[in-house]
Amino acid sequence: MRVPSNRVPAPTAVDSTRSTLVALTNAVGLDGLAAATRLPGLLAAIDQHAAAVRDSLHGDRRPLTAATLAGYAEGVRSVAQEHGWQPPVDPIDWPEADWVLVRLLAVCALIAGLLDTPAPQPPPL
Repeated sequence: MRVPSNRVPAPTAVDSTRSTLVALTNAVGLDGLAAATRLPGLLAAIDQHAAAVRDSLHGDRRPLTAATLAGYAEGVRSVAQEHGWQPPVDPIDWPEADWVLVRLLAVCALIAGLLDTPAPQPPPL
């Protein structure tokens, strides 16, 4: 059985998605999710932002995909840069992270969930 060509993602789309997600994870995801294990306030903010991202992408009606989340993250970053936001060049002070960074970090948390990669959890009390 052949799959119609319009239903198979072009390798360039897959490569673009992967590239976006790897760059996002390296820029904010790894350090930010690790910081969230030590900072309950950051973890709560990530959860709130992740819920807002799911709502925005209608995640309650259709499953989120890596491509959807990559596109969302690119859109957030693009609009933020149009309004003067610049990605940090120094290490991020996570307790003082701005809205854009926390939103992008929430996308990383959602991506980790898609990949069945457990996001870092806070230590037990």
